[in-house]
Amino acid sequence: MAVLILTDLLEAPVLDRALEPALQRALDGKAKPQGALGRIEELALRLGLIQRRLKPAVQRPVLLVFAGDHGLTRSGVAAFPSSVTVAMVDALLAGEASANAFARVVGAEVQVIDAGVAADLSDRPTLVHAKIGLGTADASMQPAMTRQQAEAALLTGARVAEDALRSGADLLALGEMGIGNSASAALLMHRLAPAPLDDCIGQGAGHSPEGMARKRAVLAQAAARSDAATPLDVLTQFGGYEIAMMAGALLAAARAGVPVLVDGFIGTAAALLAVRLAPAARDYCLFAHASAEAGHRLMLAALDARPLLELDLRLGEGTGALLAVPLVQAACALLSEVADLSDVLEAAG
Repeated sequence: MAVLILTDLLEAPVLDRALEPALQRALDGKAKPQGALGRIEELALRLGLIQRRLKPAVQRPVLLVFAGDHGLTRSGVAAFPSSVTVAMVDALLAGEASANAFARVVGAEVQVIDAGVAADLSDRPTLVHAKIGLGTADASMQPAMTRQQAEAALLTGARVAEDALRSGADLLALGEMGIGNSASAALLMHRLAPAPLDDCIGQGAGHSPEGMARKRAVLAQAAARSDAATPLDVLTQFGGYEIAMMAGALLAAARAGVPVLVDGFIGTAAALLAVRLAPAARDYCLFAHASAEAGHRLMLAALDARPLLELDLRLGEGTGALLAVPLVQAACALLSEVADLSDVLEAAG
């Protein structure tokens, strides 16, 4: 097997649109008024283009949940301590988190990956062990990671995705778990959207007014510490291992021609990073929902993305991405299972 290197990962293929006229004719010819299924028809067309076939199918959705801790939590950007990350990883492994419940409903497999949890989790046999470090450094004081660690996280996320694809996954949903990761995502958005920092900062897992003031002050200190602007530099200065791995997984899926369901605020920050690294990857992204987290709609706008759902979610874990799986499958079924109008009319005599 060839060793994946970063330059390979950044070569997302431009979406081949050769099938677009045939797909549009197929959609227009179904037993329904043209355009009557609205955005489901747009989604069906996109899936057909990504899979390069007139009858796309999604039968093996897989949720990859990347977990990591952030040094920023030591400066008070989060309402909960990093120990909660470990507790939630264990809940995910036990099948007891919200993401597990939703995955069972939609028939998705769940894999949990230790990207950089600040604890020794080597005794969890069902965990995918991919730790880059015991959490990132405090980005308000120093770079969150080294350039080597940033590149390693991107490549490791890609390898995790490639393993899932080799096992038969035909749709990847990306999720995360990590106390403090909304702070890291806000800094990434600030530089990569770009957008004013205050517009990027939200409640995360919840804050008092005093907690929000502290979060804003710490993130302002972090932003003032470095003028990083290029994607890899921004990741190195402000990112998280789990965010980098989600970006790497998205890029690997794009290289393989597999659609990716992007979750909420943190997931979209990972998508923003991936698209800034490899612009062609944007066409392989399906944006699941508009989060209630402040800044998410602005970040979606920076990606020219229109989400499938609006449910006021702000949990993470890939929960919103999972809720969009049935819409993706319905869009496939429109092309593969619905009769042509001409056949219906012929049968009617």
